[in-house]
Amino acid sequence: MADGRVELMDRAAAAARLPEFAALLEMALRAQSRARAGYSGFQVGAAVLGASGAAFPGCNVESASYGATICAERSAIVGAVSAGETAIRALAVVTPTPEPSTPCGICRQLMAEFGPDVIVFAASSLSDVVLITTLAMLLPLSFGAANLDEAAR
Repeated sequence: MADGRVELMDRAAAAARLPEFAALLEMALRAQSRARAGYSGFQVGAAVLGASGAAFPGCNVESASYGATICAERSAIVGAVSAGETAIRALAVVTPTPEPSTPCGICRQLMAEFGPDVIVFAASSLSDVVLITTLAMLLPLSFGAANLDEAAR
């Protein structure tokens, strides 16, 4: 993914890209089944691979006060950080759509805290299709700590 492409492939090809992909996908699928999506019906599961090699699941949890809703990706990232991870290598997200859906803007912004090289695997829970890219492709010209540092000077 160093060349900044977005690629579509099947799950077997995705597993060839990252040895931990199959375990991340299984974790994300289990988390998806636990999602609380009573308003949208859009159950999402995610799993984050930390730099230590540990993986952390997350699911979306909706609230009647929509602003209190948390996405699966952010749920997984918060779990990883709570467990002591300081870096994220990859994130897998599964959505109930024939073609994979990528993380929303808020999730992309939180992922930016861990750098542009985070590998993103967006998968479908209805098909074998996986989209693979990097955060840099999903969020070019992101806002981050460097912007705040520049303003402080």
